[in-house]
Amino acid sequence: MTIAPDETTETPVPEGHVRLTIDGQVVDAPKGELLIRTCERLGIVIPRFCDHPLLDPAGACRQCLVEVEMGGRPMPKPQASCTMTVADGMVVKTQHTSERADKAQQGVMELLLVNHPLDCPICDKGGECPLQNQAMAHGRSDSRFEEKKRTFPKPLPISSQVLLDRERCVLCQRCTRFSEEIAGDPFIDLLERGANQQIGIADGQPFQSYFSGNTIQICPVGALTSAAYRFRSRPFDLRSTPGTCEHCSSGCSMRTDSRRGTVLRRLAGNDPEVNEEWLCDKGRFAFRYQGSAGRITRPMVRRENGELTETSWTEALQIAADGLLAARAGAGIGVLPGGRLTVEDAYAYAKFARVAARTHDVDFRARPHSAEELDFLAAHVVGGTPDDAVTFQRIEDAPAVLTVGTDPEEESGIVFLRLRKAWRKKGLRHFQVAPFTSVGAEKTGATVLHAVPGAEAAVVADPGADVVAALELPGTVILVGDRAAESPGLYSAVSALAARTGAAIGWLPRRAGDRGAVEAGALPTLLPGGRPVTDAAARADVERTWGLGAGALPATPGRDADAILAAAAVGELAALVVGGVDPDDTADPQAARTALREVGFLVSLEIHTSAVTELADVVLPVAPDAQRSGSYLNWEGRRRPFGVALDATGVLPDCRVLDTLAVEMDADLFTQTPAAAAGELERLGTRRAGTTAPAHPAAPVRVPGYGQAVLATSRQMVDDASLAVDEPALAGTARRPYVKVNPATAARLGLVEGDDATVRTERGAITLPVALTDLPDGVVWLPTSSRGSHVRPTLGARHGDLVGVGPAGGNGSAS
Repeated sequence: MTIAPDETTETPVPEGHVRLTIDGQVVDAPKGELLIRTCERLGIVIPRFCDHPLLDPAGACRQCLVEVEMGGRPMPKPQASCTMTVADGMVVKTQHTSERADKAQQGVMELLLVNHPLDCPICDKGGECPLQNQAMAHGRSDSRFEEKKRTFPKPLPISSQVLLDRERCVLCQRCTRFSEEIAGDPFIDLLERGANQQIGIADGQPFQSYFSGNTIQICPVGALTSAAYRFRSRPFDLRSTPGTCEHCSSGCSMRTDSRRGTVLRRLAGNDPEVNEEWLCDKGRFAFRYQGSAGRITRPMVRRENGELTETSWTEALQIAADGLLAARAGAGIGVLPGGRLTVEDAYAYAKFARVAARTHDVDFRARPHSAEELDFLAAHVVGGTPDDAVTFQRIEDAPAVLTVGTDPEEESGIVFLRLRKAWRKKGLRHFQVAPFTSVGAEKTGATVLHAVPGAEAAVVADPGADVVAALELPGTVILVGDRAAESPGLYSAVSALAARTGAAIGWLPRRAGDRGAVEAGALPTLLPGGRPVTDAAARADVERTWGLGAGALPATPGRDADAILAAAAVGELAALVVGGVDPDDTADPQAARTALREVGFLVSLEIHTSAVTELADVVLPVAPDAQRSGSYLNWEGRRRPFGVALDATGVLPDCRVLDTLAVEMDADLFTQTPAAAAGELERLGTRRAGTTAPAHPAAPVRVPGYGQAVLATSRQMVDDASLAVDEPALAGTARRPYVKVNPATAARLGLVEGDDATVRTERGAITLPVALTDLPDGVVWLPTSSRGSHVRPTLGARHGDLVGVGPAGGNGSAS
């Protein structure tokens, strides 16, 4: 608060504040606030390079020097305003009122430019460079340095996607502080001393971090650059569009920069309530799928000779409608939307299933799932109240957090960063139910409650007195991921533990569209807004909104995704409408592919060629995020809208394609645009009935026999995901896949760390190097979908199944 000079003796200083004078203005500031922050609140701009509001103070660049008086006596030399905290009675003069401060800042700028190259016209940072801007505003008009500038060989690849030009570096230490403080990946550091000091990495130790791209964005000069973007464009030639990341359920704010119809880069947006100013590398770099070689831009139909050929929208929609009408009159239609959808598109699929296909056989969960999960979603996701909502801020403020069925660093990077921030800044106690201590768990100080795969429910039911006591503190949170569906009884155990301790439950699915698809009703047991299919009043409410006759919606819930595929495989369903589903993501890829091959009629809505389009009778191309508008609901339930970044001529969002297809089937969806779909869903509203999920039994622990182990599997952030195609620089940062076991299991199975081991079933085998970790005895871990390790399609096995394990070339017993 700014105080008028004649009011300083009359206005009391608020509790917890101090009163000081800055450039003649009297101001009250919170105790402990950095002087540079107080100046910012007054609108006084102080130049700086090392300072960043989300990093600890460093005082490394000395560009923010100001003149300070205490007790009427000036300090002997200018002080760094980014490290000095405010004090009562302090008098501060910035470069605007102090010749001494201005001279000091000009001197520092001159020193920083001594060795800095004059390559602004070719530097990636040119045009958006703080050094450029501040040199013009606060530097000298000429240079007194006439010697030869220092140079280094360049660029230095500190990882496959981050390149370093050392002569540009001003040693602000933003990159090293981010890596150590925020991400917990101290692979990049200051090397050498004195005039030879530079940023670098240790020999053979690349900058291995899921968040390395943030160092490029916060670098105040052009020292750190992106391998994918380097020399591609000038900032002022780019068209920038705010957007939302599509790669996980965090819903990060970001900016898409494009040129001549091509996306060239993505930057993190500034959203304090969600991702602050950070973005994981997958969100930052995985965007080339939108222009990949397999991108589908024209409708295709399968001709009598079995070939898929391009055709017009008119013909493709007519053939699709004819096939679906025949199926509807026969065995019926199943709808599998997938998890990549916006809220608006998920709503269109949910409505298409009920109005055009006349069925509740719709399920977006193209992954392992369960009936227990449906009960949990009805009770805790759409059945809760706003007061129950778990948010990023609630995680940061929580005294204790329990994570179950998820590894946040691998599956929801921004949640991981909040957990780490809360642990570092506020002493958060993090407990994680998992088979082993992951890298992310170590970086959040997590206490790992080791669980045998498939038997996690027993650990949650009895986590120990210490855990229960911590969760009984006010404001605690339990985060449960969608992998909990692979462990019978786990969702029920989480619900019971939350009821017992008073902890709030947050559902943390991996995919961006999952939370919105629940709200949109893309489930066999739930209508839009969380309305149970079995509730007559809820059905009547939806029938009125949709203009259907009374009783048009069946009272019996539909089949889940696995049952839909099983029915299609044996002719109990005559057709499938599939949107963005990868069969390898399903619980049984072999069964899914069989269903897709055997079903009588298959319609695929896709962005690029896939295992589904190879078998489809009609392929209808849909727009990727850069060419459509809409919104996601992130895991918090927070709406995350985005607009069109690239020219959308000739491409349509799923909701428009489904609306037009429904018209051909003599049904009206009124989802011609995302806005229309969103408006109708908003009018329907959310039904929060406060339902209670019935308890489901836990599974017994499976005991491995000779040459066997219980399989644990989970995904890594950078893996063989379909939306990460054509991203070699990103792929180069993927963590190496291993067969992980504990030392006792390795000895029993004859495995040696570093040597290859083979995990096999009757369907196939995976061979990878062995790594020892703290897994329970008799358990083996494999990455679900990484290079050389595609568990479900190769092994046909799930988390908790028995698999054979032995040295490569041996004959481990298959399950």
